[in-house]
Amino acid sequence: MKKFPETFVFGAATAAFQAEGAVTEGGKGKTYWEDYLREQGVFDPSTASDFYHQYKTDLALAHEFGMNGIRISIAWSRIFPDGTGTPNPEGVAFYHRLIDECLSRQVEPYVTLHHFDTPLPLYEKGDWLSQEMRDAFVDFAAFCFAEYGDKVTYWITINEPWSVVAGQYIIGHFPPNIQYDLPKAIQAMHHMMVSHARIVNLYKEKKYAGEIGIVHILESKYPISDSLENRQAALTENTLANLFLLDATCNGRYSPQTMQIISDILLQNNGSLITTPADFAVMQAAAEQLDFIGINYYASHFIQSYAGESLIHHNATGDKGSSIFGLKGVGQRVNNPSVPTTDWDWPIYPKGLKDMLLYIKKHYPNYRKLFVTENGMGAKDVLVNGEVADSGRIDYVRVHLQAILDAIEAGVNVQGYFMWSLMDVFSWTNGYNKRYGLFYVDFETQARYPKQSAYWYKSVSESRELM
Repeated sequence: MKKFPETFVFGAATAAFQAEGAVTEGGKGKTYWEDYLREQGVFDPSTASDFYHQYKTDLALAHEFGMNGIRISIAWSRIFPDGTGTPNPEGVAFYHRLIDECLSRQVEPYVTLHHFDTPLPLYEKGDWLSQEMRDAFVDFAAFCFAEYGDKVTYWITINEPWSVVAGQYIIGHFPPNIQYDLPKAIQAMHHMMVSHARIVNLYKEKKYAGEIGIVHILESKYPISDSLENRQAALTENTLANLFLLDATCNGRYSPQTMQIISDILLQNNGSLITTPADFAVMQAAAEQLDFIGINYYASHFIQSYAGESLIHHNATGDKGSSIFGLKGVGQRVNNPSVPTTDWDWPIYPKGLKDMLLYIKKHYPNYRKLFVTENGMGAKDVLVNGEVADSGRIDYVRVHLQAILDAIEAGVNVQGYFMWSLMDVFSWTNGYNKRYGLFYVDFETQARYPKQSAYWYKSVSESRELM
């Protein structure tokens, strides 16, 4: 049986807003989520997994269960409560303590600078559509590099640009809750990629000793049948959600084919994309220096042609079969009856991960290394006598790890896997109903319980082979 390389990282992932809680402690400022969630009155993120206070417990568990890497993020509004200005000493000190604890437990921190949590004052100025916000993000990154750069080896600029803009401007389940505005989504993605590039170039100019990358959610797109119309629809969604970002990341420019498809989407949605030559100069410089790409993978999608107006229903409750996703000028996601799905209608399709890894190797051969920075299965876990039987999660992770092994054997340089998530965390649109963690969190007491999957993952990390 083929084993994972000895240097392969077995880790888990978290994000500040979803794990830390303590939203009003330590001088932290607001993100765009707090007031919105309070007004909705459905989910309360104020405590989340209490990682702000429980991080030592969680990192001890990570070490005990064989993990040697963890994704964390630095909450921008904990360092700069208004996004700019004077740094908050309590926030600065907290991340020193957190990073130091990671290192003392031999759990390497992979630190994300933006994980869906723009400070509220900058969000109100337009978020990624605002030049002031983008400049402030570069300043925030520069501060973090100077403050923590002697401790942090791996930096991630932005987590999932596509998910940000899809949530804000297409699906509408992230503030400002705009639906079907593909022109805003495309423009914001471009701005995010220029901001990412500016930060990569800054990091390299300062000659920090570590590595820097970006994390994309990459879902393979397949035509539901081999008709010309369905193949074009799959290509169109693949370009919008994947290739637009990969082109910018790896090449520093958009290919003619990518721009032809993006221009057609914009035309059908009454919009345009504004770029400058300076944007591409910055992006190309960063593409040549980027150290790694993180891939978040949960599902792939099967697409058919679609001539109607945009129509989306986001399944946030686990009511299986309720999802609708059709985009004007793009296509419609449909069920493939031969592919199982989660309760949230996400197809369980590990082949999509292998195909994406091989696609990057073939079409972006200048990439240096890849990490699978998130993968996992949300489920309605139940604690019974202090135990959680989650064999479905084990089966899900096993087949995705096998897909990674197959890609490595085919020559793809994949250097690590981070399961989402270390412990159960707050979910942006599902609250606490959808659990991903290796460790069950009783959100009333904040007690942690290893799930069956935690013991299985430990055996894989220790043996370096699938059990």
